[in-house]
Amino acid sequence: MFYTQVMGQKLLETSPYALVFDEGGTTLRVQIVPDLQAASHTVHGWQVTDIRADIAHLAAQGVTFLSFPHLEQDDMRIWTTPDGHKIAWFKDPCGNILSLTEYG
Repeated sequence: MFYTQVMGQKLLETSPYALVFDEGGTTLRVQIVPDLQAASHTVHGWQVTDIRADIAHLAAQGVTFLSFPHLEQDDMRIWTTPDGHKIAWFKDPCGNILSLTEYG
């Protein structure tokens, strides 16, 4: 499962309606739906302290990071915001857009 094996989240509960994960003390509830319509925007993101190391770790597990033509991204597909934050986006197996953010 992507969220446990790739993202390292601890699965707390499984029901016919949702999966519940522990994200370092914060609960993440992921709804189970019969027909997913993936959003065209970020649906969940994680704050990280070393975005380059986290990208390398996830890429080694097969995660592909996204490029956006309207953003200036570096060779690791990281966009640096005007205030110095670094953000990279990727998709889960269902097509949900996720992100990593390292605050500058």
